[in-house]
Amino acid sequence: MPKNPPTDYRPNPNLKRVRKGLVIINTGNGKGKSTAGFGMMLRAWGRGMNTMAVQFIKSEKSKYGEQMAAEKLGIEIIPSGRGFSWTSKDLSEDEAKAQHGWEIAKEKINSGEYAVILLDEITYPVMWGWIDVDEVIEVIRNKPAMLHLIITGRDADPKLIEIADLVTEMKEIKHPYADQGIPAQKGVEF
Repeated sequence: MPKNPPTDYRPNPNLKRVRKGLVIINTGNGKGKSTAGFGMMLRAWGRGMNTMAVQFIKSEKSKYGEQMAAEKLGIEIIPSGRGFSWTSKDLSEDEAKAQHGWEIAKEKINSGEYAVILLDEITYPVMWGWIDVDEVIEVIRNKPAMLHLIITGRDADPKLIEIADLVTEMKEIKHPYADQGIPAQKGVEF
């Protein structure tokens, strides 16, 4: 018998069972936040649910594995960034792209057409002040009742964490680039 048995996930018997669209956050310094979000999208798609994603960092010019897979499956992914902001010479363009992505995200959220929407790496433009966290909270509060909204990225704002139904923190224990100098690899990171 293990010293620390797994956490008991049985709900409190006094709680009323409720069905609703969840707000899910994958955050933390570890790898796998976006991957988990895309995994949820794939699971929902497999169930015949309409899904889509807005990517706030990925460049419109690049093709990543998740974009290529989604295209083959007919899942809409809208990249709205220029890539890694630390390589940018003009952050005002990055900010404008993030704000444009947020306008698209709001439209998709409010459309009522989707069961699952992934806001991939939105925590960064929120953290940098490019997208107002209070506006994001307001959109979340007024989203369609059964819409599942997935938010990914490091350093999720405490206000987002507070409003979320499920928050998972990915913790880095070892990383191939930081620890061994192994660069990002096709099919793993992109």
